[in-house]
Amino acid sequence: MDFPSTIYSASTWIIPILIAITFHEAAHAYAAWKLGDDTAHRLGRVTFNPLKHVDLFGTILVPALLFLTKAPFLFGWAKPVPVAFGRLGHPRRDMAIVAIAGPLTNLTLAFISAALFRTVPLLPEAIAPWLVKTLYQSILLNLILAIFNMFPLPPLYGGRVALSILPKALARQYSKLERFAFVILLGIIFLLPMLGRQIGTDLNLFRWAVGIPLRWLTPFFLAVAGVAQ
Repeated sequence: MDFPSTIYSASTWIIPILIAITFHEAAHAYAAWKLGDDTAHRLGRVTFNPLKHVDLFGTILVPALLFLTKAPFLFGWAKPVPVAFGRLGHPRRDMAIVAIAGPLTNLTLAFISAALFRTVPLLPEAIAPWLVKTLYQSILLNLILAIFNMFPLPPLYGGRVALSILPKALARQYSKLERFAFVILLGIIFLLPMLGRQIGTDLNLFRWAVGIPLRWLTPFFLAVAGVAQ
């Protein structure tokens, strides 16, 4: 392993991961606080301090594993923000607003990262290549997080949105998926691709579900960045 090259490459991911995950969770906490539930606020989660949001497994170990195994892209997660939905002013509506706050923040961060590309020519040549790579990773990571978190599976935020718009009886039944969500996600992300390789079939549902929207969105953000396609 080329250690200096590995450290350099890792450094272009560390800042985007910390910012993306921290701002994402802070946005959920802030939205819940403003809509009537101060649970996360009392726990100090309405903050940009990454130490308040870091999860050992999701923020450190999973991204590190994906990086070391040369996965095509990285993703991770932070400690979930606790929300007492019953304390929100309009629980079903506000649940969707709190849920969407995180992915919208990631889209905003992707846009800001793209816009910052325009400043690269103004910087010293020594730092420009590192910043270009870091900003590109930031765009990619934030888009992946926004797309992934909108999967309609509780407790992902797309699942929260689905629960807020489904009829109450159906929502109650749908919410029962949450107890199996971790196993389902592990199956989609890791087990199905492994099975597909064994039987010679592409079963990488995660790549389809994330990759296709990513291909639609990326050209817009590259255009904002002024990057030739």
